[in-house]
Amino acid sequence: MNGLAVFDLDGTLVDTAPDLIDTCNVVLGRRGVPAIAGDILRPHISMGARAMIAAALHDAGITMSDPDLDSAYEDFLGHYAERIAELSRPFPELLAALDTLDAAGVGLAVCTNKREQMAKTLLGALELAPRFRFIAGIDTFSVSKPHPGHLTSTVEAAGGTIERTVFVGDSDVDYKTARAAGVPFVGLAYGYSNVPMAELGPDRLMQREEDVGAAILGLMRAPAG
Repeated sequence: MNGLAVFDLDGTLVDTAPDLIDTCNVVLGRRGVPAIAGDILRPHISMGARAMIAAALHDAGITMSDPDLDSAYEDFLGHYAERIAELSRPFPELLAALDTLDAAGVGLAVCTNKREQMAKTLLGALELAPRFRFIAGIDTFSVSKPHPGHLTSTVEAAGGTIERTVFVGDSDVDYKTARAAGVPFVGLAYGYSNVPMAELGPDRLMQREEDVGAAILGLMRAPAG
């Protein structure tokens, strides 16, 4: 294996926002909460579903007790599982990157704050799951992003080494994870970050239709330090 590329999922590999936003508003509507605009929900997607719901409610000035939030979260998971890939589609740039990396012999893995089974179900529905050596979710290990252990454990499980790994993501959570783990980071400017990716200072900043695969290979070939 010529290195390892690890990818975030929501907003990086797959544009999942339409299904996530729709599910969130269905669940909140069942509790008498008015629909929350997509531009409020979207920046919180990378935090995981429960945190996304809580942050969106806070931004909208709505208070919900912890037990009610827990109930909403479980309801969210049930509804989302039924429509997980109804509107979600892979980003074309990332499909091209996977092909480029496969051809170069680079291993592939996923490190997401989505539940592991949800991630596997989504990637399976999109016929992408077999391409990855390992798929790690928020519940796979004892820690999750932005804790570096989520990424380093994913690398180990995928048979890679930190020295030959590049992480690809779209959010400040992903950026913080990569920096804490000491892994080069490719930041996508068109994902779900609540902080503009250019302000974070990734090792490579990618716009729509740019060659993500080439950027990853370039970082792998760059001299250390």
